[in-house]
Amino acid sequence: MNIAELINEIKAGSRAAQKVLFDHLSDRMLMVCCRYVKSREDAEEMMLNGFYKLFRNLHGFQFLSEPSFYAWVKRLMVNECLMFLRKKHVFTMVSETAALEIRLNEDILDRLSAAAIFELILQLPVGYRTIFNLYELEGYNHQEIASMLDISPGTSKSQLSKAKVLLQKMIIQNETYGTQRKVR
Repeated sequence: MNIAELINEIKAGSRAAQKVLFDHLSDRMLMVCCRYVKSREDAEEMMLNGFYKLFRNLHGFQFLSEPSFYAWVKRLMVNECLMFLRKKHVFTMVSETAALEIRLNEDILDRLSAAAIFELILQLPVGYRTIFNLYELEGYNHQEIASMLDISPGTSKSQLSKAKVLLQKMIIQNETYGTQRKVR
């Protein structure tokens, strides 16, 4: 069954179609939520809240294509995570004096797994991590991010730059630690 048929069945009231759609999307959407919220339990809660809103608002969704549907669902999940961060008052911009650009050895990235990079991204401060995710992974521009987070586009650019510098430092430290560990 394709997505358009599932959506039509859900709109007609089919709980079975809701479960099929949930099963189809839940792993992917949980990963989206995990990029914003450190705790897996909180990420699961945000995902479930997102699905609740999806099913509640699906009647008003005009299906055009699968990619547009996936983008809509992903945006619901991201918005749930951003609301959660605002409610918890953990979304604060980290101020730092001028960050120095660090040259990153490309070989270091080749030796890191996607899981290791994901773990390093999770260690970024909430503000850095959120803007990094929105810009680099979700593809929003600085004006859109500024609107979503009620900040200036300049703040978004600054926080992204600082996030990248900190992530580079963490990757280099991870490589140094990993090299020292291998020598022992």
